[in-house]
Amino acid sequence: MIPLSVPNFEGNEQKYVQDAVGQGWVSTGGAYVDKLESVISSYSGSVGAVACQSGTAALHMALVECGVGMDDIVLVPTLTFIAAVNPVRYQMATPIFIDCDDSLCMDVDKLRRFCEEECRMEDGILFYCATNQAVKAVIVVHVFGNMADMESIMSIAATYHLRVIEDATEALGTKCEYGRYEGKMAGTIGDFGAFSFNGNKIITTGGGGMIVSQNTRALKHLKYMSTQCKDDPHFYIHDEVGFNYRMTNVQAAIGVAQMEELEEFIGRKNRNYEYYHELLDGCEKGYLLSFREHTRSNKWFYSFVLNRDICRQNIRTYIDQLQEQGIQTRPIWGLIHEQKPYLNYKAYEIDKAKYYSERIINLPCSTNLTHEEIKTVCDALKGL
Repeated sequence: MIPLSVPNFEGNEQKYVQDAVGQGWVSTGGAYVDKLESVISSYSGSVGAVACQSGTAALHMALVECGVGMDDIVLVPTLTFIAAVNPVRYQMATPIFIDCDDSLCMDVDKLRRFCEEECRMEDGILFYCATNQAVKAVIVVHVFGNMADMESIMSIAATYHLRVIEDATEALGTKCEYGRYEGKMAGTIGDFGAFSFNGNKIITTGGGGMIVSQNTRALKHLKYMSTQCKDDPHFYIHDEVGFNYRMTNVQAAIGVAQMEELEEFIGRKNRNYEYYHELLDGCEKGYLLSFREHTRSNKWFYSFVLNRDICRQNIRTYIDQLQEQGIQTRPIWGLIHEQKPYLNYKAYEIDKAKYYSERIINLPCSTNLTHEEIKTVCDALKGL
């Protein structure tokens, strides 16, 4: 079996975990949590970072910190994992779904057009005309490590006074290499950025997440929220409703070791992508989706876009055929606005998201993937 995406533990993971266990610091809190926060902050170029339970928890706390509450509107993509949108409902707010462009990230032209044509500004607040609800924020997802058009998004956000939350859960290590945000990492351009360390991400802590920001005051409050809003280390005084969103020290120990390998992992991801691209160039069955120009992507996932003029069967048929050959692949997510919990929410001019959702197969992309395995995958794709 050639798996889709598996963790890679070839560094100091076992050593650091044994150290954490030996010290007796295995639960929430501990030196490795502090160290991982420091390492992520330094690597990303943010002024600070707050470890938490998951990327979803990071997004939820970011919405709280942005003041998003009941009946507020948050603009979200429909082509993403549902965890990017569920936190909006945790806050009893209303998602409105925006289409993607050919990068699979949010379509900035449609985002701008929605704000221009469907909304009005009043006393510095953007209101959705159809319901008179305030539009507070936009969640931008850097899909599969492909950076969204952050220059345009930040310009739109400034015009309409929107808070920007970057879902960089798949994009740790992706950065701009040209333009206004040259050198900036995904997750550090908006108001808040969320990372995920789930088992299939480019680095893992088994489970866990991180939130980054350039706002020191906000980071302090986020840390407070993540630890049940406990006001005093000894007495159980709580002035706000908080969350048990803490990361364990054992998880953080794994994360510290994984961060030592991150740039090596990104290098492998990029080299393997180029080999896929070389082997699939000119393939009549489809093509390998590219990444945005002028960025250094971590190339977390590789997307093969089927030519439906030739590959007329349901995409699941092809995934099953590849599985029978020992190759694990997956489709892209079901569009969120078509999921049962979100059927009654507005979806604005959805077009390309539907197109890609019916055509994309995600290919094996582990950091320990060999060239021989990549050739096997490509030969199987060509034989569909």
